[in-house]
Amino acid sequence: MVIIRKIKNILFIIAGFLSLGLGILGIVLPVVPTTPLLLLASFCFVKGSTKFETWFKGTDLYKKHVESFLRNKSMTLKQKVMLNLFADTMIIIAFINVQIVYVRVLLVLIIIYKYYYFIAKIKTVKSDQWKERA
Repeated sequence: MVIIRKIKNILFIIAGFLSLGLGILGIVLPVVPTTPLLLLASFCFVKGSTKFETWFKGTDLYKKHVESFLRNKSMTLKQKVMLNLFADTMIIIAFINVQIVYVRVLLVLIIIYKYYYFIAKIKTVKSDQWKERA
């Protein structure tokens, strides 16, 4: 039983590092979602080891991208606009550089879904309300 638990913990830690790496890539690459991968990394680290959980939650990456969103389940309009502008810039660069029609269609669908998600699924709060919740 102890061996199975240790193997399980090791697998969670490996999955956590893979998710963290992909999440960091998502900061630069438009197709890779950053926040969901960082949330997955957090989940895996929590399940794998309290030591890794403490380490991950102490990183600036977690504090900047995940912590406030998890706590508040919302974003300010400024946060939404800045995230979308950055993501749109990266997607437009990919759109311009790729000549394959299917990839271009996929990029347009990603933009449409991204705006749907940010408008319909993430609550927008005023800056002062967000600070009160933090």
